[in-house]
Amino acid sequence: MSNHPGSLLREEIHDGGSIAPFIGIFDAFSATIASKHSPNLFYSGFGFAASQYGLPDIGYIAWSDMVQAAWRIRQILPEHKLLVDVDDGYVDASVACHVSAQLERMGVAMIMLEDQKRPRRCGHFDGKLLLPLEEYMEKLEMVLAQRTEMCVLARTDAAGDEIYRRLKRISETDVDVIMVDGVRSIETLQEVRKITDKPLLFNQIAGGKSPRATLSELRTAGASLALYSTPCLFAAQAAIDDSLSAIFSDDGRLPDTSGGRSVGVAECSSMLQENMTHHLPEVDLAKYVQA
Repeated sequence: MSNHPGSLLREEIHDGGSIAPFIGIFDAFSATIASKHSPNLFYSGFGFAASQYGLPDIGYIAWSDMVQAAWRIRQILPEHKLLVDVDDGYVDASVACHVSAQLERMGVAMIMLEDQKRPRRCGHFDGKLLLPLEEYMEKLEMVLAQRTEMCVLARTDAAGDEIYRRLKRISETDVDVIMVDGVRSIETLQEVRKITDKPLLFNQIAGGKSPRATLSELRTAGASLALYSTPCLFAAQAAIDDSLSAIFSDDGRLPDTSGGRSVGVAECSSMLQENMTHHLPEVDLAKYVQA
């Protein structure tokens, strides 16, 4: 049995047990926090564009951005399974293969390759453009042919009857997981389940098109994986705004960290220190923190 995260994830998916939740992260710090709640993490393109560029996810991300970002996560959380958003493979099929090969070598468990045409946008927004099906399939099949252990998730942003046409074609390949983004109802997920025997991933995003569902409901409807693509990013936006508002509404006084959920330098440093066991185990961060 291979210990590559991709092989381990494939076994977990086909085990037929509980549904596997993936938590969306946007940098190494959010990944560290999310890692306490799930062994499965998703490096979101939406989150990366927001955190690194302060811009919407409409195509600013380069392939080198995501490769470097994924490498940082793999250094501090090597035991976690990482799903990486690679958009459309960065336009060219040969680039898609090059990127997927790099990610597989560093131990990424799964990549998400979508059929959106640029300029791309969040899957829960209107106005999405699709690549011609055969163009997408050529790219997907090239990536599948050169991977060895890493899982590949095929994502379609199609709507209406086009969903089913694309699903049937994708299901003929060796893809590991299929995702239809922007699904508006559990009933649609159930219909998708009827026409493919591939494992399905259901994406939920706060304020998006898809219904808020429990893991039990999704499992019953036929999903094998659940994706929470942006909770860390949205929580950070709310928490940062609330925290700064509280500071300056109290004439600039910092919060009391002696009780409650407020975090101080000791709590933050302690969490980061845990990552050093995988990175530079001889370094003790505590000695650099003034009490």
